[in-house]
Amino acid sequence: MPSATPVSYWIGFHLFVFLLMASEALYLRQQRRKNPSADSLHTTSLVATILWVGAALAFGIFLLLAQGRLPATQYFAGYAIEEALSVDNLFVFLLLFKLFRITPPNQPRVLLLGVAGAIVMRGAFIAAGIGLLTRFEWVSYLFAIVLLIASFRLLKPEETPEKEEMPRWIKWLSSWRPISPRQDSFLVKEDGQLMATVLLLALIAIEVTDLIFAIDSIPAVLSITRHPFLAYTSNIMAVMGLRSLYFLLAHLLKKLRYLHYGLAAVLAFAAIKMLGAHFFEIGPLTSLAVVASTLGITVLASLLAKPSEQNEP
Repeated sequence: MPSATPVSYWIGFHLFVFLLMASEALYLRQQRRKNPSADSLHTTSLVATILWVGAALAFGIFLLLAQGRLPATQYFAGYAIEEALSVDNLFVFLLLFKLFRITPPNQPRVLLLGVAGAIVMRGAFIAAGIGLLTRFEWVSYLFAIVLLIASFRLLKPEETPEKEEMPRWIKWLSSWRPISPRQDSFLVKEDGQLMATVLLLALIAIEVTDLIFAIDSIPAVLSITRHPFLAYTSNIMAVMGLRSLYFLLAHLLKKLRYLHYGLAAVLAFAAIKMLGAHFFEIGPLTSLAVVASTLGITVLASLLAKPSEQNEP
């Protein structure tokens, strides 16, 4: 693939994403009018997930036809590794919504703006990462160390506290400026004073969470490809489907008790690939196979585990 991607590709990709977002929003609005209850959320999430996964596959096929096998394979491998690591975000979203007591009807609004902010941050992170790797080759070893630390951290995930405690920064903010419990808007005016709501705090928390997770996922994607367009598009397509995937899998997340081992293995694999780049080459097709098989095994093992092993009541 040429080192410089035509501007028309960048414009076309963003128009493609915009049309998909508009189509999803229109569909969700129509479904809410027909069935405003929370029961329809699972069905709409399934349709939205199919939409984004299908769009990601379609874009990969476009790259295959327009640019060839190697760029398409790098895109699919980058998409797979980012989609896999995004699953870890879903656990955090679940905890944040529970912590802030955000009702299901208001959760899509928070995730929509959260993903919009993630697109900007991911683009900046990828541009900065590729720039550093191009100018300073040793940065790849630093990225590899970050990935190894992240993989070890996932091997021993933090236990969820039995008692839900409000984060210290929220307590400090609440003592400094009152926070409204309303969830109909991000900013409200009460008693003549403009106040932030818990909905805005949840949005800020999700943005901070994505920033932290990007520190792990961006180096992992750059271990697959250093082409800006492929790294960016694979990352964005994976992140865009994150909202619908959350509502689709929220009830299954607690059952995937072995998934963190698979995610740790994926990050370790990306780190080894970066560390050994000067000694051996691991192609994108091999990377895609490793990521898919590793996650497939851990997900299957989680679903087949006996109830007693999953600590179910």
